[in-house]
Amino acid sequence: MKALGLEHATLNDCVQEARQGRLVITRKGNPVALIIGIDEEQMELGSDGSFWQLIENRREENGISREELERALESV
Repeated sequence: MKALGLEHATLNDCVQEARQGRLVITRKGNPVALIIGIDEEQMELGSDGSFWQLIENRREENGISREELERALESV
């Protein structure tokens, strides 16, 4: 993850860096923003109501806790 100082950042620089990965914008050395690039598929999924309905349905299903998952993975 790359960091770029706000005093040196231009919108074009931020977009270019975010296309490669996550970009942290800093002000006086402290993080103030995170920019994450997205692709066309992510945009399409994010605006598709049926995708979000699928997510909502999955969240309502019973699952296992993170602790249970970690225990299961430790035994592998």
